[in-house]
Amino acid sequence: MTNYAEVHTAVESMKLGSLDYIPKQLVEDKLMPLLHTILKERSIGRNRMPVFARDSSAFQKIMQQIRLVAPTDMSVLIFGENGTGKEHIAHHLHDKSKRAGKPFVPVDCGSLSKDLAPSAFFGHVKGAFTGADSTKKGYFNEAEGGTLFLDEVGNLALETQQMLLRAIQERRYRPIGDKTDKSFNVRIIAATNEDLEKAVIEKRFRQDLLYRLHDFEITVPPLRDCQEDIMPLAEFFREIANNELECSVTGLDAEARKTLLTHPWPGNVRELRQKIMGAVLQAQTGVVMKEHLELAVTKPTSPVSFALRNDAEDKERILRALKQANGNRKVAAELLGIGRTTLYSKLEEYGLKYKFQQS
Repeated sequence: MTNYAEVHTAVESMKLGSLDYIPKQLVEDKLMPLLHTILKERSIGRNRMPVFARDSSAFQKIMQQIRLVAPTDMSVLIFGENGTGKEHIAHHLHDKSKRAGKPFVPVDCGSLSKDLAPSAFFGHVKGAFTGADSTKKGYFNEAEGGTLFLDEVGNLALETQQMLLRAIQERRYRPIGDKTDKSFNVRIIAATNEDLEKAVIEKRFRQDLLYRLHDFEITVPPLRDCQEDIMPLAEFFREIANNELECSVTGLDAEARKTLLTHPWPGNVRELRQKIMGAVLQAQTGVVMKEHLELAVTKPTSPVSFALRNDAEDKERILRALKQANGNRKVAAELLGIGRTTLYSKLEEYGLKYKFQQS
């Protein structure tokens, strides 16, 4: 609190770690709402999974895209398979935006029926319909000044899509039962595992809404295309599991690592986290072994990022595969989708010198 509401005072206080400051004559009006917002934000933060910085080339590209678009108010549409971490990307965008100090409100679009959606998004006044015993704020009101995240937006009913489109175009909405419109200042980020262009052709998604949501696009690759991230993520989830489950697992043995690296991960990062959590719980102490992971022995059904494609890329991919496999030629060959004999020939052909273990 200050009696001197000057710019340099505000700047100094922020540098010293303040979240905000209030002129003394406005304390009564501003203090309680500000405290409420801070507590809500910190509560949300505690419930969020920590975001892990991934080093694969694909994710470095995504982080560059986030750095470019986060400071703007452009709508962002995030594509990716189930379990790839689309909501984490949305959190990154919000945290690096000018709206970072405001609410981040996620909406599970798959759970909203066309009848519930108007009240959920825009709220209602007391007595607006049977059962409306009190006034309710909708998602747009909750996200005011911040970010509204529409998860699996392709699941919205066409009627709900029309309603959203109108609100986004006009930058205003009307709560059910109210007599006046409310304007809003909200950035919209949406995510989907669907091909929305195909959904438009099939008349399941409005093209005009797609245009509104699609100012900027980020595509999150499946885990099978980010092999370099598998072991760092596994170790990250092991530490989380140790803390949450009160275990003291120190690592993964060689067979467990090999199993993780050669599994196709149809459930992506979500599946990896679940398997590591379960494995740590079973191991309790020591190291995670292959049997703790309970992963079925399968062959990848689609090409992985290490697959050899042409001479220009082979050398880099071989080195990456050997590095990821800790020099184990058998595992590296499996990652590359080739036999060990072919790998040995490639090593000789390219004159690659790499210290690897015998296998």
